[in-house]
Amino acid sequence: MDIELFNFDLPEELIAQSPEEKRDRCRLLLIDREHRKYRDAVFSDIYDYLHPGDVLVRNDTKVLPSRLIGVKEDSGGKVELLLLKQLQGDEWECLVGHSRSVRVGSRLVFGDGKLIATCTAVLPEGIRHAKFSYDGIFLEVLESLGEMPLPPYIRKQCANNDEYQTVYAKHPGSAAAPTAGFHFTEQLLERLRKKGVEIVDLTLDIGLGTFRPVKVNDTDDHHMHSEDIHLRAEAATALNKAKEEGRRIVATGTTSVRTLEAVYGKYGRFVPVDEATSIFISPGYRYKAVDALITNFHLPKSTLIMLVSAFMGREFTLECYSHAIEKRYRFFSFGDAMFIYGNYDYGGD
Repeated sequence: MDIELFNFDLPEELIAQSPEEKRDRCRLLLIDREHRKYRDAVFSDIYDYLHPGDVLVRNDTKVLPSRLIGVKEDSGGKVELLLLKQLQGDEWECLVGHSRSVRVGSRLVFGDGKLIATCTAVLPEGIRHAKFSYDGIFLEVLESLGEMPLPPYIRKQCANNDEYQTVYAKHPGSAAAPTAGFHFTEQLLERLRKKGVEIVDLTLDIGLGTFRPVKVNDTDDHHMHSEDIHLRAEAATALNKAKEEGRRIVATGTTSVRTLEAVYGKYGRFVPVDEATSIFISPGYRYKAVDALITNFHLPKSTLIMLVSAFMGREFTLECYSHAIEKRYRFFSFGDAMFIYGNYDYGGD
């Protein structure tokens, strides 16, 4: 499909620059994809739309403070490093700003020498492999020196790192947050548990794909960067039981969608996995695992708006986005949310 089919005009002032003070008081667009209807609400109202027996699936990945600002040892020039993925031991895949001057053997110094990265491999598109040297525990050093890897459309750092984490973040490893989960509070989750909503966690470590725009004109020519997914045995058992009993699987965010659909599509059921996926979901894809979706409002021409369009139709997606813009919803990472439910026949656009 032509990438321009997923474009829309967004006033810059609607791009949220900070989170809501109370997470579950953001706005929520409730979308019935079966009857092509929607209405405005607040996020805490989702309590009334999640039913006993539903399985709410969350991505429990934890964002690393992986943005490092330092200098090149040989020249003293400023350098910016974004850690993407741990390869082995102290060697990481990184995205490097002004990468041409960073070659194999280049040493990058952070925190007056508390952390030193030595380039071990040069890859295309600004990617480098780097081996780190330090004293103590790596994650503690990173916590003291690193900044949260906020998207470029957010102009200032958070007041504290917890603002860019879900309240249930557990497993460190992501270069970005699963932002649809921002809206849940511990209190709301406990109310849902008491109602009979089953909560299941999985992990997708968000990596380079989050930072790479779609650069092709035809979606068929786009290739997703692979990301590591982890589905544990108890989660797979719970999800299979829900499928067998006809209960809804509700995905919190596009990362949960990609994990669930990748596993179910490959194996025909949910199985424990620790593997990589590069699944790309766009219109024409038939969902196999997910019945309802909680998600934020996404960038124009992004793979994420394509994923949502595959879930409820491209034209209806853009209609809902147009309504959100008219009603001054907040967009992107710190923005408002949608809850999409109801059957869908996968016809049309």
